[in-house]
Amino acid sequence: MVWDPDQYHRFRREREAPFEDLLSLLGPVPGGRAVDLGCGTGELTVRLHRHLDAAATVGVDRSAEMLARTARLSAPGVSFTQGDIGSFVDPAAWDVVASNAALHWVSDHPAVLTRWTDALRGGGQLAVQVPANADHPAHRLAAEVAEEMADAFAGPPPPDPVWSVLAPEGYAELLDDLGFADQHVRLQVYGHRLPSTRDVVEWVKGSTLTRFRERLDDDAYARFLDRYRTRLLAEVGEHTPYFFAFKRILIWGRRPG
Repeated sequence: MVWDPDQYHRFRREREAPFEDLLSLLGPVPGGRAVDLGCGTGELTVRLHRHLDAAATVGVDRSAEMLARTARLSAPGVSFTQGDIGSFVDPAAWDVVASNAALHWVSDHPAVLTRWTDALRGGGQLAVQVPANADHPAHRLAAEVAEEMADAFAGPPPPDPVWSVLAPEGYAELLDDLGFADQHVRLQVYGHRLPSTRDVVEWVKGSTLTRFRERLDDDAYARFLDRYRTRLLAEVGEHTPYFFAFKRILIWGRRPG
């Protein structure tokens, strides 16, 4: 998909809050190696690197548009590469495998997390944050409007990737199956006070609506946004400000040494 970094970062402060909580779960690995899967524009990769006191941290992302922004960063030991996080395989090579708000874009999480676990050295840490808000009207109504406009798509509208997210206990059980004796899994609600309900549309334009933007021409996408905004305001109400309750799952585990 073609990502718009500027649109994504319109709510940078709100999007970074769960990353800070993910960092708090990670212990430092002085001189170690870390990989950040789904690194986006790279600023959080640099913060991960410094928090860990790692010798080398590699950010991996599929989006050329996002990775282009990493050229502005200067951090010794940090590098970036283009790649598919869903098929990432690098056996026993890393002290930390981290992924912030990216896992939901790939399917078959048990298989993916198995590969990511295999990439860890003994004693290595896995740290993942994934949104879990597919039932929020912002997501549900987007899918409904896309189905109503199915004729505008070349094929069926793409499904919401957040539906691939497991329940929190599913990740806890999976970590146990993968041998993580130490683990922490929690569901957390982040309350974002946006200027208005209409700003929810701007939020999702930078994330989940990307899957529709690449499949619709300009006129069809404009019609989609108008219909979606109308439906969202009718259901949620027009509030100024608007409290956007956003559920996320934080996952941490340490492999036996």
